[in-house]
Amino acid sequence: MTILKSYKIAIAAMLLSGSVSFAQSGSVDPMVSGSGAGVTKDWLPSRTPDGAYDRVPMKDRSRQPIPWQYIREDDILWKKRVWREIDTREKQNVAFRYAGDEHTGGGMFIEILIDAIKKGKIAAYGTFDDRFTTVLTKEQIMDMTSGKVDTVTVFDPITQEEIQQIKTTDFKPETITKYRIKEDWIFDRNMGQMVVRIVGIAPVKDLYGDDGVYRGPQAMFWLYYPDIRGLLANYEAFNPRNDMFRPTWDEFFESRMFSSRITKVSNPYGTNAGFYGEDFKEHLNPMESLYEGKRVSEEIFNKEHDMWVY
Repeated sequence: MTILKSYKIAIAAMLLSGSVSFAQSGSVDPMVSGSGAGVTKDWLPSRTPDGAYDRVPMKDRSRQPIPWQYIREDDILWKKRVWREIDTREKQNVAFRYAGDEHTGGGMFIEILIDAIKKGKIAAYGTFDDRFTTVLTKEQIMDMTSGKVDTVTVFDPITQEEIQQIKTTDFKPETITKYRIKEDWIFDRNMGQMVVRIVGIAPVKDLYGDDGVYRGPQAMFWLYYPDIRGLLANYEAFNPRNDMFRPTWDEFFESRMFSSRITKVSNPYGTNAGFYGEDFKEHLNPMESLYEGKRVSEEIFNKEHDMWVY
């Protein structure tokens, strides 16, 4: 009886301590569970643990990207520069349009980049070319992303007069429907494999007129990818299959988890920096350009095998 009584007392003590710890983890102190401000001003962090278990807040994490393996110039047997385009409206690219939560920064991917630029964490370069020659100022970035004020003339149905009204147009992250990527495909004989290195990323904004008619795409700025890897390693990308295993944005790009199409490769016909169009060459229509991109992609894919055969 004594042993059984002691066993019951021990069980009760464990249950009591568990309930106390649970009560402590579920406390209503708003400063304990909040993950800090997000990348947008409208994002509000949770004031209590939002889930069945506790996770380390994003602000308390300090992740570092896996360094690239060094490549010697003398070990490069073949190299090709490639320009790609990511369409965020494709199903595989849904992570780019995810609105965000406490683990993804509280905003879309474009909002993460803009927030880092405004805070001086990374540098943005102009789109005059894609060689990172012109650094944009904070004022230029604010002009791109802040609401624009304009005066419009409207008709007052009561007084039958024309009046002037001030109209504010806010920046809409949903208008960023594409991303341009500049990368190098390299066959390194030291590693004995094809290596891809992303060089730059540029978000592309859809422009609309006052009448709501689509005017065309426009690149906002260029980012030098090696400099932003540390930033991307601290934000998670949405995983539609499992919320527990979300890759960081750095892992997302390094693992090639996105869908894209080739728009240009280094060639004697269209090597002008910053030139992007639907065609590889002027005589190709959009459909032929798409097939040409597929052909070049397959050619690059087979190049590694060709280097071993020959």
